[in-house]
Amino acid sequence: MTPEDESFDNNLIERSLSETGLIPAAPLGFKSGFVGIVGRPNVGKSTLMNELVGQKIAITSPIAQTTRNRLRGILTTPAAQLIFVDTPGIHKPQHQLGEVLVKNAQIAMHSVDLLLFVVDGAVEVGKGDRFIAELAKHCPIPVILGINKIDQQSSNSETIVASYTDLADEYGWMIALFSAITGDGMEALLQQLIQRLELGPYYYPPDLVTDQPERFIMGELIREQVLRLTREEVPHSTAIAIDRVDEEPTLTRVLATIHVERPSQKGILIGKGGSMLKEIGTSARQQIQKLIAGKVYLELFVKVQPKWRYSRSDLADLGYKVENS
Repeated sequence: MTPEDESFDNNLIERSLSETGLIPAAPLGFKSGFVGIVGRPNVGKSTLMNELVGQKIAITSPIAQTTRNRLRGILTTPAAQLIFVDTPGIHKPQHQLGEVLVKNAQIAMHSVDLLLFVVDGAVEVGKGDRFIAELAKHCPIPVILGINKIDQQSSNSETIVASYTDLADEYGWMIALFSAITGDGMEALLQQLIQRLELGPYYYPPDLVTDQPERFIMGELIREQVLRLTREEVPHSTAIAIDRVDEEPTLTRVLATIHVERPSQKGILIGKGGSMLKEIGTSARQQIQKLIAGKVYLELFVKVQPKWRYSRSDLADLGYKVENS
């Protein structure tokens, strides 16, 4: 990595600090804390965090297990600063990658100040929800049961809500109903979260929305387009490595490699005459341009790395490891 690469790969917090100076002192009565967002795969955790923060920092997909890394989104209001910790969906792992993801989600549950347990309000409570509820029961922090997707409820909505109400009553939790897609109920949810936080300082500059490096988010935006355009053909066998970033006065050049497990997946990603890879690159480039607010040249490569999800060393090389609490 060249010095130019390192300077561009600074964490967004370092950029903000250089522009705004030291983190200010919090006013009297100010609240702050870390809010863990947990739940089964595909209940809308990442969409929720994006809505709360007011900006897209987490990728979303209709395919379960989109989130792989613990990602922080930061919301600062006049009354509080909430650091949302988005976690991978808790599920029964099928490989080494899955074990790492679930372990990281469980670690996050014990390293935050408040837990927002998100469930799918379009269906009744299930075994997966009850499993997570048992895990949350052992966390010595307040828990709010967030019933998402109320905009998708059918005629039996009362039965669905009642099933979650019974679950919340069993553990003595508060309930919030909302839709991360439409925004309904979000203000009430936010007030509930702030209400349960303790008095505290600014942990980050007030204008910061995430503490993740730009390179990480670039890779996630590329992976999002792979999921969106290939759907079930190349589900979770992809990992993105940002190989190089060169920042020029009027253009940012990004070189990235998409790692897959089988040659057939490589063929799908490239497509006939390179058509699929071109479409992925075009869509990802547009998203990255929004991230950095500038023009981007993106070049993608595809590499076959057999069974990388089952190898601890490969996982570590690609940035997946059990995080510290």
